[in-house]
Amino acid sequence: KRHGVKLSYTLCLGGTSFFLFILLTITGIFLMFYYRPTSPEAYFDLQALGSDVAFGQFVRNMHRLGAHIMVLTGFLHLTLLFYHGAYKPPREFNWVVGIVLLLLTLLLSFTGYLLPWDQLALWTVTVGSNMGAYAPVFGNQVSFVLVGGTQITADTLLRFYVLHVLFLPFIIVI
Repeated sequence: KRHGVKLSYTLCLGGTSFFLFILLTITGIFLMFYYRPTSPEAYFDLQALGSDVAFGQFVRNMHRLGAHIMVLTGFLHLTLLFYHGAYKPPREFNWVVGIVLLLLTLLLSFTGYLLPWDQLALWTVTVGSNMGAYAPVFGNQVSFVLVGGTQITADTLLRFYVLHVLFLPFIIVI
C-alpha cells in the first residue's frame, strides 16, 4: 500500500540497519588488519590499535557503537512492523526472515563482545554461555560447542572470531 512506504510509516529503520551492516563490514575489515585472535595478542592488539594506529580508536569506536545502534534499529524496525501488522498474510515469510536477521544480529553482537579479550568480555561471555546452558532440551550441548569445553579459553576466542567474522555475516548476506 502507498502509505506503507511513507517516511513517517517506516522511519527508515530497515535502511538504517542495512547501512549500519555495510559500515560494520567496512570497519570490521579495517580492524581485521590489526587484530590477531590469539590469547595473549588479542588484548594487546586492541591496545596498540588505540595508540599506535592512525584513527584506530575512532574506527574501533565506530564499529562498536555501530553494532549497538544496529541492534537497536533492528529491534525498533521489527517492533514497528509488528505494530503495523506486517506479520499477517501475505508477508508472513518476510516477518520470519526479519526475526531470523534480528537473532543473527544479536549473535553477531554477542560473539563480537569476546574479541577484546578483557575481563569484562570474559565474564560477560561466561554469564551468557551459562544462561544458554539452561535452554530446554539441548542447552548444555549448545553451550559446550560454543565455548569449546567447560571453560573459556583461547579456543573459545578463535571460535567466536570465526563466527563473528565469517559464519554469521555469510548467513546474514544469504
